[in-house]
Amino acid sequence: MTLSIKTPQAAVAQRAGRALGRTWAKLARLENSARDWLVSQGLPQGIAGALLLIAKLAVLGIVLYRAFWAALVLAFAIVSTWLAGDTDAEEEKQPKLRDGHSEIGLYDKDDWRIDLGDPEYPLL
Repeated sequence: MTLSIKTPQAAVAQRAGRALGRTWAKLARLENSARDWLVSQGLPQGIAGALLLIAKLAVLGIVLYRAFWAALVLAFAIVSTWLAGDTDAEEEKQPKLRDGHSEIGLYDKDDWRIDLGDPEYPLL
């Protein structure tokens, strides 16, 4: 009789964390190799580090700029959807002139005729 031991599967969060860690390490290696290349081209190490920092800040600025506009468009879409849905609710509350169970007249949303004997709303 052999016992088989199952190794537990890594959770999705663990796999995502490992993938992000590998990506971060790869980017750090690329940054170090870029700094080494700039230094080998004759730039002082401080200036090479400053150039890489400026490049990272520029990328961060572009990402934040695009995220701002995406959030603004999303907020506009949510507000316009909310306002469009709100007008339908107002229209439903208004009585309508239609043919109901008590002939043609003004009916509310619960199908109750509300213009019986009202001279302002004569029967047709």
